[in-house]
Amino acid sequence: MTQFSPDAFNEVLAAFDWGEGTLTTNAYGEGHINNTNLVTVSSESETKHFILQRINTDIFTNPKALMENICNVTSYLKNVIEKCGGDTERETMTVVYTKNGLPYYTDSEQGVWRVYTFVEHTICLQQCRDANDFYTSAKAFGQFQKNLSDYDASTLHETIPNFHNTPDRFRKFKEALAADVMHRAAEVAEEIAFIEAHEADCSHMTDLLAAGKIPLRVTHNDTKLNNILLDDKTGKALCIIDLDTVMPGLAANDFGDSIRFGANHNAEDEPDLSKVNFSLELFEAYTKGFLEIAGDALTPLEVETLPWGAKLMTLECGIRFLTDYLEGDHYFAVHRPGQNLDRARTQFKLVRDMEACWDEMNAIVSKYR
Repeated sequence: MTQFSPDAFNEVLAAFDWGEGTLTTNAYGEGHINNTNLVTVSSESETKHFILQRINTDIFTNPKALMENICNVTSYLKNVIEKCGGDTERETMTVVYTKNGLPYYTDSEQGVWRVYTFVEHTICLQQCRDANDFYTSAKAFGQFQKNLSDYDASTLHETIPNFHNTPDRFRKFKEALAADVMHRAAEVAEEIAFIEAHEADCSHMTDLLAAGKIPLRVTHNDTKLNNILLDDKTGKALCIIDLDTVMPGLAANDFGDSIRFGANHNAEDEPDLSKVNFSLELFEAYTKGFLEIAGDALTPLEVETLPWGAKLMTLECGIRFLTDYLEGDHYFAVHRPGQNLDRARTQFKLVRDMEACWDEMNAIVSKYR
């Protein structure tokens, strides 16, 4: 991501009305996509905090469309939360507009910036401490899905086109395999065969959508635990953050991405596959929480396809890792040789585990539907 100058940063600070007080800024968070700062405004009577982010326009090439999605979705959520008697300032993100009334600011160096109010007295977990954390995250994303169940997803922009289009990911893999620019294909014959054996699976969900059997939904598309703010006293899930990838999608994909990320006890790039195991216990904890909240908002077939969401999001991620490995590791950051290959192998191991307990996964979904 392109760096910015101190002059540009000061220009951005001047574009927003922070209120009365002394302004200080500090780098904030553990995100790797956008540049994030915590802005503190201190006066004799109070201290206020804001999140200031420079949007990564290398990834999000249409920031206007991105911010339209976020403003429209958060505005809709605030109406839903208010009708339910909730706290609209703590239960969804609040966009702060510029002095000129815009939801973002473009500086003289063409950097694009936005501001959110900071949700006070919250914590953000980077990983689950136990099954209850996973259950809590499931309820949070289930609430997100339920709150937006009547939103017309077709009105949203695709901030990253074909992001969870699994057949398209398979197509790009085949292109990378045919090109083999790094001459790595010969060493990953087993992984290539695994993907090719699952070609028919890749279109399972998109075929259902195309046939009108499942609906298009508003989806978050990055349903990890660290995108949930928890109340620092009660531990209750309050607010879903990181809405950059909110766009039209499938409910099962959001469910499945959580399972892919959280229903195992090992690192995504673990080289020792004997340590990588899909956890039915964690799958059940998440399924229980998700369906407790969102079950009534989903169609029977959507619920039935939740295990498919888990399998395909894991398979798709593995395909993406192997594609990047074949192309020379230009998309996912690597810190050692073979890291993307290890990442792909962990995903394929999880897919195999899911297939081995497919009947149990479906029984769990039936238990809580």
